[in-house]
Amino acid sequence: MDVELRGITKRFGPVTANDNVNLTIRAGEVLGLLGENGAGKSTMMNILSGLYSPDEGQILIDGKPVDFEGPGDGIAAGIGMVHQHFMLVPVFTVAENVILGVEPTGRLDYLDLKTARAQVRDINDKYGLEVDPDALIEELPVGIQQRVEIIKVLFRSAEVLILDEPTAVLTPQEVEDFFGIVKSLRDAGKAIVFITHKLHEILEIADRINVLRGGRITGEGDPKSLTEQQLAEMMVGRPVSFDVQKAPFKPGETLLEARDLVVLNDNDDIAVDRASFHIRSGEVVGIAGVQGNGQSELIETLTGLMHAASGSVSFLGKDVTHASARERHRMGMAHVPEDRHKSGMIANFTIYENMVLNTYYEDRFSSGPSIKWPEVLKTAAKYSVDFDVRTPSIYLKAGNLSGGNQQKMVVARELERETKLVIASQPTRGLDVGSIEYIHKRLMEARDEGDGVLIVSSELDEIMSLSDRILVMFEGRIVAEFDTAAGPVDKNAVGLAMAGVHA
Repeated sequence: MDVELRGITKRFGPVTANDNVNLTIRAGEVLGLLGENGAGKSTMMNILSGLYSPDEGQILIDGKPVDFEGPGDGIAAGIGMVHQHFMLVPVFTVAENVILGVEPTGRLDYLDLKTARAQVRDINDKYGLEVDPDALIEELPVGIQQRVEIIKVLFRSAEVLILDEPTAVLTPQEVEDFFGIVKSLRDAGKAIVFITHKLHEILEIADRINVLRGGRITGEGDPKSLTEQQLAEMMVGRPVSFDVQKAPFKPGETLLEARDLVVLNDNDDIAVDRASFHIRSGEVVGIAGVQGNGQSELIETLTGLMHAASGSVSFLGKDVTHASARERHRMGMAHVPEDRHKSGMIANFTIYENMVLNTYYEDRFSSGPSIKWPEVLKTAAKYSVDFDVRTPSIYLKAGNLSGGNQQKMVVARELERETKLVIASQPTRGLDVGSIEYIHKRLMEARDEGDGVLIVSSELDEIMSLSDRILVMFEGRIVAEFDTAAGPVDKNAVGLAMAGVHA
């Protein structure tokens, strides 16, 4: 099935998200789609899947115009989208998740799970997905859960698969397996749209690449003749440096130390299992690991959002095991949270209000019971410019920003103040190469000025390029440590440790 988007324009008030976009998606081909945050990628794919209606232009399937009134029409037409954040019910089996909403029934309308399992096995065999239909989702690693999402859209007879940041939470080994699946889908005649910020991956997997900037297609080409540098320049409109500039490694005194830290999750299971480590001034410590291995609970404990079941945390020589998040913040601890919606912003507040969420009570912004709003507005405007938060106004509600611009707003708030230790969890998730370059630069500046920096990232390349030391977490334990300051680290060895394989 071939799909054409012709002259697509979509506006949200004064903002034009897509401006006369023309795009062709062909059967048996992987189309790589690149673009900055706010470039219009998500809007265009939401139009293609039927979630939005275009203000102008039309969609053609095999040369015939179609009009989607909702996502159900998109699914019925053969368009399937695999979202970056999985939409699975943890306590259901694979087969139960796959059929949810389109359940096969037998006599007297009873649920026919036997048929569902057989259909899942047929899809497994055809595309080499290797997923047990009876396995519980909560017991599956993220790489297999992603395969379940693919089975879901194939079960609904999708001929066009939109993959949104599909490798964001995968280990290097899982990425390699995933690419094999994508190629098998392509070879079976499926049309694939592969959306990612990882330039090396799109050069490897795509048959053709289109680049969006400012809502328009600004570049396209054959990945065989393009370089990462050329793609980055097409995306942001200027040369981009991929080399992280670091001053010589000169670690100082210990700033933070965790000893035998045990943390329980919401189900009272052990999430962090006797973790001990330290962070010194002037160094970047990276924590690598597949998401869900205790990193989130560890970071929330270090920053005061969770309490340890046992063990201790000290910061600047003071025991802060039972200190509040604000106490740690006042001591100079910055925190870029993993989930910006849960812990980093208030969607219904304006951008300028979000920019001072954790500093509004300081003398520069507060005078007794009153907020110094002119100073707040001035500061928020500066932060927005410095971190390229793309918005028509700082009076806009933060929930109306694109995901990447929300992330830049949160990072700006945390890094634009005096700090001793920066704890950044997924600091560049969902960001384009230009914004990643800038945030990496700011993290390195903090390190070179004597701050300690702790980074948690599902992007192994990011961990390896920024870190002076790498800690690997698996099932709540720190299972390996690599010293990058002493020399190059074997990426494969780190990836194996992330999967629980000990050297």
